[in-house]
Amino acid sequence: MTAHEEEIQSAGALRRGLGLNRRQFLAATTGLTAAATVAGMGPLSSAAEAAAKGRGGTLVPPSKRGIILYTVRDAISRDPRSTTLPSGFRAVFEELSRIGFSQVEFAGYGQHANSEGGANLETVEGARLLRGWLDDNGLEAEGNHGFIPGSWPLSAADLDRFKLHLEIANILGFGHVGTGNDPTGSAYKADWDVAADKWNSLGEIASEAGLKLYTHNHDVAYSFLLDSGPLDAQGRPTRSSGIRRLEYFLQITNPEHVWLEMDIFWAHVAQFKYRNYTAPDGSAQTNVFNPLGVVQKQTKRFPLFHAKDGRSNPATGNGYDMVPFGTGDIDYATFFSQMGAKGYHNPMYEQDNAPGGTANPNQSLEFSEVSYDNMAALRAPKH
Repeated sequence: MTAHEEEIQSAGALRRGLGLNRRQFLAATTGLTAAATVAGMGPLSSAAEAAAKGRGGTLVPPSKRGIILYTVRDAISRDPRSTTLPSGFRAVFEELSRIGFSQVEFAGYGQHANSEGGANLETVEGARLLRGWLDDNGLEAEGNHGFIPGSWPLSAADLDRFKLHLEIANILGFGHVGTGNDPTGSAYKADWDVAADKWNSLGEIASEAGLKLYTHNHDVAYSFLLDSGPLDAQGRPTRSSGIRRLEYFLQITNPEHVWLEMDIFWAHVAQFKYRNYTAPDGSAQTNVFNPLGVVQKQTKRFPLFHAKDGRSNPATGNGYDMVPFGTGDIDYATFFSQMGAKGYHNPMYEQDNAPGGTANPNQSLEFSEVSYDNMAALRAPKH
């Protein structure tokens, strides 16, 4: 354990000993009123002072530390009548606030039917209820993996539902609205052209509502686009010019209306999996994907990130095993320190495999606390 990690651990122990949540602790260790705030406790420990003084150098400031609620979906969806653990949106918001998170990203608006407000909060009334709980706990909602119309051209029903989602987003105070899916699962240029037309149109509607429309990547979206001949029996290209699918999508969508949320884990999986392609002349080519480089080229097209960590495991198909943030091998210190536009981005901790099931029903919230601490401790690498 490094000296800095020991300071963070000691500060956490002091905070728990004082019975303070992270917000209270940070307030108590800031400025000349610290001693009065923790009256009767004597001078703060050197570890707490070090943690307080070091806060300015964090790569993810307190106001930007977020979590997508998909990570704790088991807690949101469990029956509050069958457990004493946090259950449903309201109780989970309280726990995430206690941990220290400032931001959340929704992954739909469903919870257990026995939770306060009922099962389905995908309504204007449900959004108002959620907004009250967010405000009560000092949480800011940044976006949602929600409904994106499947039809194109848009059906009247899909357009109405999309506009309802925009209304819900504004009630909840989002800056962004999006999806957890790629714009298309196709490998072919023609299908990405259609997807771009659709997203440009939806993005314009979202912009009129004061929201940024974003898509989210999985690994395959950063595989190579099939855009060159010879053609197959269906008239589709079989080779690539070397551009990756989502990079092409960025080129042909309107930067004023379409944004991306990079899932940094899946981008690194793409780096591991998609290195080779067949060029138009039939030659085998190698091009190693650089997630950080893609962001640096147009960093403000990426207002949100999924801060999902992975431990290297070349024996698996993906090259990484998902782990709590800060316990893997993805170099987040370099990524966040070099991506540009300091203070602009909103990283959301995500871990698809966080739920522990019946063996450890509180695991997703425990992992969330570990991940928050590691996100708070993240500093730029020393050179």
